[in-house]
Amino acid sequence: MRGWKTPNGTGIRSIVKKPATTLTLSDLQRELGRASDPHSARDLAVFFKTGKGQYGEGDEFCGITVPELRKIAKRYLHLRFADVKNLFSSRVHEHRLTALEILVFQYEAGDGGAKQKVFDFYLKHTRYVNNWDLVDTSAPYIVGEDLATRPRKVLYHLAKSSNIWERRIAIVATLAFIRSGDLKDTFGIAAVLLKDKHDLIHKAVGWMLREAGKRSEPAMLNFLAQNYASIPRTALRYAIERLPQSQRKAILKGVFDQAERDVGMAH
Repeated sequence: MRGWKTPNGTGIRSIVKKPATTLTLSDLQRELGRASDPHSARDLAVFFKTGKGQYGEGDEFCGITVPELRKIAKRYLHLRFADVKNLFSSRVHEHRLTALEILVFQYEAGDGGAKQKVFDFYLKHTRYVNNWDLVDTSAPYIVGEDLATRPRKVLYHLAKSSNIWERRIAIVATLAFIRSGDLKDTFGIAAVLLKDKHDLIHKAVGWMLREAGKRSEPAMLNFLAQNYASIPRTALRYAIERLPQSQRKAILKGVFDQAERDVGMAH
């Protein structure tokens, strides 16, 4: 899903508006500064695990809500990649999120050539897509959409990366395929990640399996049955959370209905 729930920000103070195409990176940075909320920033730093040894260690927040941030970013979709990279290099989480929102807007508004440039730029700068919300707000809408009708070998390369966020990009990008009923690579990437040690990958795999199950529950159940011995418990729980309680309890014990598996194999 694009966006996370956070405490309300203070909103943007009134400013003299310029035509959108004349707005600069400096204008954007000033807008982000005005929209910041120190109280929300402290809450977000806790929520995104920024303590020593945690996955978000060292990340800084300024406390802008996602709806407000997205509203601001949409006015700057004309910014050059050099400006986007400048935002990416910021230690402030919301600045990098703004950069990604701009890229998503640019991708959605672009023609074939523009989309390809955004896709290439994104993959060259994945080191800045370094938290779960940054991945989730961008990977399906740039990487997934771009690969919807193209070979997807790059996803399997990312799934084997030593970088946790590239591995998450690989699986979350498949949400774009799921929405069109194409589940093969969701199951393929999930299989590659079954032995991953990180909880955030387990959650992402379980989430995508659950989404795949909305399209074909038999196919999802077949995947779970075939991989029951190796699937992380967190991923399994996420995958089956929409099922009836009695069925969830049975699956957690490794009990799958043979008929459902047979149907799944037929797809």
